[in-house]
Amino acid sequence: MRKEYIEYMKDLPINIYLASIDQYPLHWQDAIEVIFVLEGSVRIGIESETYILDKRELEIINPNEVYRMEGIGENLVLILQIDPAFFEKYYEDARDTFYYTNSSDDNAQEEEKYYQLRTFISVLVYEAISKLDDYEDQIEDNLLSLMYHLLNNFHYLFYDEETLKEDEIQLERYHRIMKYLSNNYMEKVSLQDIAKQEFLSSQYLSYKIKEVFGHGFNEYLNQIRVEESTKLLINTDKSISEISEEVGFSHPRYYNKHFKIHYNCTPVQYRKNNKVSEKQLEKMRKINYLSLKEALPYLEGYLTDYERFNFDNRIFKLDLDLKKESIEDVLKPVVVDLGDISLLLEEENRKVLREIQSEIGFKYCIVNNLFSNNMDIYRGKNKMFINWTRVENILEFLEDLNLFPIISTRNVEKYIIEDFKKTFTRIYDNLDKWLDKNPEELDPVFPLEEINQNHDTLFMAPYILHSYTVDNRRMVFQMMDEITKDTVLDNETFFGGSGLFTANYLNKPSFYSFKFLSLLGDEVLDKGEGYLVCRSEKGYQILLYNPSKVTQEDIYSHSLPTKLKEKKISINLYNMDGDFQISKYDLNRSYGSVYDKWVFLGKPERLSGEQWTLLDNYVHPNVSFYYGKKATVFNILATVKPNGCILYTLNYGQNK
Repeated sequence: MRKEYIEYMKDLPINIYLASIDQYPLHWQDAIEVIFVLEGSVRIGIESETYILDKRELEIINPNEVYRMEGIGENLVLILQIDPAFFEKYYEDARDTFYYTNSSDDNAQEEEKYYQLRTFISVLVYEAISKLDDYEDQIEDNLLSLMYHLLNNFHYLFYDEETLKEDEIQLERYHRIMKYLSNNYMEKVSLQDIAKQEFLSSQYLSYKIKEVFGHGFNEYLNQIRVEESTKLLINTDKSISEISEEVGFSHPRYYNKHFKIHYNCTPVQYRKNNKVSEKQLEKMRKINYLSLKEALPYLEGYLTDYERFNFDNRIFKLDLDLKKESIEDVLKPVVVDLGDISLLLEEENRKVLREIQSEIGFKYCIVNNLFSNNMDIYRGKNKMFINWTRVENILEFLEDLNLFPIISTRNVEKYIIEDFKKTFTRIYDNLDKWLDKNPEELDPVFPLEEINQNHDTLFMAPYILHSYTVDNRRMVFQMMDEITKDTVLDNETFFGGSGLFTANYLNKPSFYSFKFLSLLGDEVLDKGEGYLVCRSEKGYQILLYNPSKVTQEDIYSHSLPTKLKEKKISINLYNMDGDFQISKYDLNRSYGSVYDKWVFLGKPERLSGEQWTLLDNYVHPNVSFYYGKKATVFNILATVKPNGCILYTLNYGQNK
């Protein structure tokens, strides 16, 4: 049977499950189903339409709608099933009301009503998982609010005709007509009879039906008929003539014609392609069901204002054995992109690189445009004489900073490279390696080139930390933002460049995320959602960040959570073998995110001396120190602010 019967939660009118979808063949059920993609993408075919749902997007499947679903690569899908009888107790027409989402237009689901729908779903999931006192009552109360939200914002008549929201009489009229057609499509239905019932002329009603439903009367009626016929085609052995008559067509020829219009194939072809035995159907159904608890990290951003989702229920507890064996090596930041190397001809820019090396200590640097006009290497007629003064000055500076320059020679004339080698081989033993080193050997991952406001914000810190510690992606950022003739500026400080420093020498949060990574030891002892524990010769390091996952897709699609709560973490340390000197580096909106302080100042286009001083005072993380005495169980209680990061370094004390 293609009709699925829902087993709802005990004494509740809902069922919720989390799954990774490979293939979910054609089926239907007597339930309202909301599909919420948490990760990846899925393709959904509903009746005769097909949509692709990406991360954070939703689709509503109405009762008895025939649909299929298949995964596009790895995915994670939350599915909420609602018993229509629940809402019928409060709204008489519940079973005859359908709901639609906009799954076609770009950014359509960024509207507030979709955010609220995700929030309602998140609350239901949280209550189902946590089972706090009176959770059944809370589920029913929130489910009722969700149903009215659907009714007031996703009503099928609003999808094609938004103005009906403001005209209750007309809304009731066309709902009445739709209900009549859905319940009587198998009979001989005429526009004239409906017009008479509504006290309207046939001509006027015909015009309004096309305006409201997007189809003419007969076209709309025949669409209902062919959609209903698909259940009979794949679920019975009735002949095409019998099905044609059962759904209301006067002749199989008309049935074939209209079926082909909507499904681009004949009923016989549709049956041949989709009718299978129960055994075959079971083989086709490829779904991996997961624990519902795994959905919670994806939903926390929607629960921040929900009063039952509080800190008492959200203290994350970590038990760490300091004597355990390491599980892997730490991926360290080893390379920085210096951008246009001519920047280092200016002392202010050199100060930036000195600070970067002092705080982070990169091993390699990518050198671009070393042989450009800006380096003033050409002299004399026909550029026959080459002057290496500026180049030598740059190379000496990089050598002083213990940086291995990876020098790009793309599109550089051969005679220039030969002269460069002739001039500097006797000075630098590694010159050939500098020219031959391929940066791809380091597996670098560069930010997208597009200007993006998130490059300036605190969001970059958890993104970089997650990339290194979980995804094993060696992110490589530029030394500082570069302003070119193509750069569009609305202020002199923040324009969305991908540098570790702004163009006017302020440290960005991304700089501090690289600093935190550089302070980690080489051995990973433990890792999980939003935390990493490392060991070095000096002691131990505990890295915490919130949220626990930020991806490149999040950064560049602007789908970052905006209502995160701070995260409280209780850390118990076991098997201490001495006292520790503990340093805490706390990066948050108040300390270390100069962008947030700039916003607080009103986003000035140009910084005054006073404003510059204020920003410079808050450009660093909050650093504190204390002493940790050896104990059987040593506890650290940390509160990680939204989009923030904390690094603890536990260095051995004098008693070690």
